[in-house]
Amino acid sequence: MLADRESLQRQLHQLRSEHRDLDTVIMRSLDGVVDQLHIQRLKKRKLRLKDDIARLESQLLPDISA
Repeated sequence: MLADRESLQRQLHQLRSEHRDLDTVIMRSLDGVVDQLHIQRLKKRKLRLKDDIARLESQLLPDISA
């Protein structure tokens, strides 16, 4: 169980890092020659990462009994 939690935390860290990196790439792309299709794909990837991050965060939270 502890190994699973550590694995999820590692994955979460990697996803957050990639999400931040995409932010930087998108901002730099907007400064130069703009390829709208490329930027759109980056933004979609960023949204997928955000969803994955939320999913992993919810798995790491303990279940709360009502």
